Amino acid sequence: MKRIHTLIVGAFFTAATMTSCQRSHDDTGWEFAPNMYNSVGYEPYTQIEKNPINADGKNMREPVAGTVSRRNYQTKFDSASVDLMVYNIGKDDLATAEAVLKNPVPNNEKTLSEGKALYLRYCQHCHGEAGDGAGPVADMYKGVPNYKADAYLNMNDGHIFHVITHGKGRMWPHGSQVTPEERWKIVHYVHKLQKG
Repeated sequence: MKRIHTLIVGAFFTAATMTSCQRSHDDTGWEFAPNMYNSVGYEPYTQIEKNPINADGKNMREPVAGTVSRRNYQTKFDSASVDLMVYNIGKDDLATAEAVLKNPVPNNEKTLSEGKALYLRYCQHCHGEAGDGAGPVADMYKGVPNYKADAYLNMNDGHIFHVITHGKGRMWPHGSQVTPEERWKIVHYVHKLQKG
């Protein structure tokens, strides 16, 4: 009996091996989870039928409350609407930024006080509280510029804004940390530091 059982099991494995070797290489075999292979692709900007996944039936979900549209970041200064978000100048186009960019934020006491607070938060650890390049980080990493040096006195608004946005040399970019409006306020404050 044991021998018959062994022969049956052996014959089954032999038959399984022989039939498995005859399959075409294009045969993928059995699919145990076909939804993993053939998932439904929803296009976010099209709506053909109601989407059963989302509660409201849309393909694309509503933005989180408080989300600011990147292309419609409008700020008003003295009844003039300025789009501060559209900034498509590449990181290697410093000369273009110097020639094209003008500071849209008015230079007044409120702007300077906010610019000072932002400067102290993001810049003074390298550039020093007085803009002289003597911050605590500058002790470790040489080459931090002194804003009052002759070479830096003629930096215009576009230059400073672009360097804050994309960085330069050892300075890392701060565009993801500081909003465009805040960068322009820092620009005003840097000019104040340059004047002494």
